[in-house]
Amino acid sequence: MKTIFRPVEFWKTAVMTMPDNSFFELLRSVFGKIKTPFKKQQMINDLETFLLRDDIQKTIAAYIDQNDAKVIAAVAMFGEPAPGELESFFSGELSYAQLQDIIVNLEERFILYRFIEKNASRLALNPVLEQVLLPFAADTCELLPAVKKSETAAGSLSAPKANGGAASLNDRILAGLLSFVTQEETFFRGEGVIRKRVIEAGKTCFPEIDLKLIIGGLQVLGLFYADGEKLVPDRRYFDDFGSLSARERMEYCAAALVVYSEQKFPTEIMPPLYRSKIRETVNFIHCLLDSLDAELLYPEKTLKRLTEVIKTETGVDNLSDLLLETLEKTGLLVTVSAELKQLGAAAVNMADNSESPCIAIDSGSFILVYPEISYEDAISLADFLNIREAGAVVRFELDKDSAVRAFDNNISADEIIKLLKRLSGGRVDDSFFWNLKDWEKRHEEVTLKKGVILSLSEDRQYLAETRRLAGLIDETLAPGLYLLSEDSMDDAVSALRAAGIDIIARCHEKAKAALAYSHFPSPSSRVLFEKIPSAANTAAKTENAAVLTENFHAILKKMPLGETDRAELSARIDRRLVLCEAQLKDASLRYEKLEARHMDYAGKQNIARQAIAQQSPVEIVTLSGKKTQGERIFGVPKTLEKEGGELILVIVSSEKEDVMRIPLGKISLLRRIKKSIFEV
Repeated sequence: MKTIFRPVEFWKTAVMTMPDNSFFELLRSVFGKIKTPFKKQQMINDLETFLLRDDIQKTIAAYIDQNDAKVIAAVAMFGEPAPGELESFFSGELSYAQLQDIIVNLEERFILYRFIEKNASRLALNPVLEQVLLPFAADTCELLPAVKKSETAAGSLSAPKANGGAASLNDRILAGLLSFVTQEETFFRGEGVIRKRVIEAGKTCFPEIDLKLIIGGLQVLGLFYADGEKLVPDRRYFDDFGSLSARERMEYCAAALVVYSEQKFPTEIMPPLYRSKIRETVNFIHCLLDSLDAELLYPEKTLKRLTEVIKTETGVDNLSDLLLETLEKTGLLVTVSAELKQLGAAAVNMADNSESPCIAIDSGSFILVYPEISYEDAISLADFLNIREAGAVVRFELDKDSAVRAFDNNISADEIIKLLKRLSGGRVDDSFFWNLKDWEKRHEEVTLKKGVILSLSEDRQYLAETRRLAGLIDETLAPGLYLLSEDSMDDAVSALRAAGIDIIARCHEKAKAALAYSHFPSPSSRVLFEKIPSAANTAAKTENAAVLTENFHAILKKMPLGETDRAELSARIDRRLVLCEAQLKDASLRYEKLEARHMDYAGKQNIARQAIAQQSPVEIVTLSGKKTQGERIFGVPKTLEKEGGELILVIVSSEKEDVMRIPLGKISLLRRIKKSIFEV
């Protein structure tokens, strides 16, 4: 975890630059009456000494409840966030008014403070209380809840049920796609649109995937590229892809799918345009998965919150809302129930098991491929097998066409047999050998060859006998017509020039566009959360806090005070602002009425008008009826309207995001939530 506490002197400066009325009120709440003459610097030093007392720190720690702990952990995770960042983070759990109330209360209790940086207000943790706050800052259990797998097995939750489907993309599916693409002579019609016939064939072979999306993502990666109506695999990139771990391959696939989706399915895909975005997204995904534990199950709320934290950490903006869905398409996340997800097999980097059989040969020519197969072996199978089914079960077929494709790529029958024997544990039917050998024999009887054709006129045919040129000729096709290997063009030109030929005709193929990558760098990662001991049990702390406040109320009860002073001190105890007995007995009170209850109609009017004037949020508890409990509402009041003989408070509710009209007479409690003590 990065450093989350600024130097103490920085905190002192932030406190001393508070508005004077807030500064002195804060100091009076600790020391009572302030003697004159006074120096701010000495007063802040005295405050530091007070907060460092063992008994005070124990009380502050005991007062921290569940919501306090969440806000403390969130401030630590975001690293001095703006209040708005916390509002977004806690959206759906705490309303703006509720969160504001918690933050202001933590400021009054010296746990949080604010400072201005680059014209923005930011929240930070008090470094004087570092030893108290560090365990809470490191404990993300409440902030990012998760369930142990062992708890589900023990019966505290219903056992998770797998979603029943395989990942939409994995190494076996990649091999199936490679085979599928090589089977299709024409893949596209005009403007890069996949042919309907290909789409229908893809639905049969790949029932789990969106073929257009997956192919587009793999084109963005450079694994495939369009060449006219054809879709062509780039084997260099497929080979480079194998240098990554299974998890890293799927991280790249997920990143490519996210980036491709953001482009709204462009018809022309130019991988260089997406290179930096893919690497940025890959690093983000890698960081997210590193933050998860393979032994835990996560609700979607936790995963979304974690992505928000990592966005702040990595500086990644505008990340697609489809990220979590895409991680499931690549098996990096798996849904185990309606509420919970877990890391998938690829995400936990399960080792390839090459000791046991990875394939099974069924019905003579069909081959079932098991999940344990390595990436390299799966891709090798795609070179000589045709994909037939790639969903929960991955099934290939060896037929004449797939064998000829392999022979055309200089893969011999012996190499195929050797690989199948190894992967199946020697369980290969003899008919495989006979068919392959027969197809190979027939393949050699009629040949089309690719290479450089050298044509020499009759009076130049002597050049074929020169030593340098003769060494380049693979075959004499006819008098004056020779076949050279396809990469020998430049060597042949040099040999002819050495023989005195100064004009040489050369025919070139149309150059193909350069591709994006020559390799896939491993994703980088940063540790976001160190394993610091968690805070003590929340229930125990709540009990300790109740004992403390009860003791302070008992002391207050014995003190000879007027009703107003007693009410103010009682409210301070309830807000956990009283840290020691001296703060009761030496209190310097400046009463600020923040709430009105029940029959105090005039008090509710005053609180409402103050909140409207300051645009402060309020908490409202409505009266309970015989059949209804009082409703708790947080929001910002807009106006008081008279309707008949009743005053109506018009409020914009934080939870419902609409305007509510509540008669003052129906309000049991109206409480104004204070603004930050660091604001004017």
